[in-house]
Amino acid sequence: MSNSGNKIIIADTQFLVVEALKSLLENDERFSIIEIVSSCNELHKVLEKESFQLLITDFALFDFDSVDDLQKIKQKFPDLAVLVLTNSINKAEFNELSKIGIKNIIYKTSDRDEIFAAVDAALKGKKYFAEEILDMILEQGENKPIIEEGVQLTSSEIEIVRLIASGRTTKEIAHNKCISFHTVNTHRKNIFRKLGVSNASELIIHAIKSGWIDNIEYYI
Repeated sequence: MSNSGNKIIIADTQFLVVEALKSLLENDERFSIIEIVSSCNELHKVLEKESFQLLITDFALFDFDSVDDLQKIKQKFPDLAVLVLTNSINKAEFNELSKIGIKNIIYKTSDRDEIFAAVDAALKGKKYFAEEILDMILEQGENKPIIEEGVQLTSSEIEIVRLIASGRTTKEIAHNKCISFHTVNTHRKNIFRKLGVSNASELIIHAIKSGWIDNIEYYI
């Protein structure tokens, strides 16, 4: 799907960040209008007057009283994609955002390529999380046994999923399990086919979504 003509609204109060992001996006012909708002009231007024495809906001620094305010925006404008651009985020904040259906989060320190990758994903209805955010989730959680209706993984496949989620390469997994590189690749292909994913990032997101990490509920 082409992003040509997509209109983006930026809701943030950090002047330098907003101006830099606006300049970056305006130089891309795929986006027709970049609007900036600095209050929740202004955001509602602009969205009621004009249709936008993407909202980029910092939920922590913007004029939201709570995550509920962002949820109300999503409910009132269901076709509006949301990308959270933040200075920092912890596990509890991630969980809150996940519960209201936020599935695109990156840092304000992200480089140009990551910003555009996140924008493209959001506009296409796909998930995108900064690598550091996925690392944070995996480091703070504990793996659950993988039990999912309609999906049966062998004990070897379950262990390989956990090793992939921990960041191990195919070569490292083969060494860890004392099996050949080819055998690990075969397991990976079978796992990806059974779970309907195409790469390691999608596998990790699938694992989070399925609740394979203990003590956190994810709605992504």
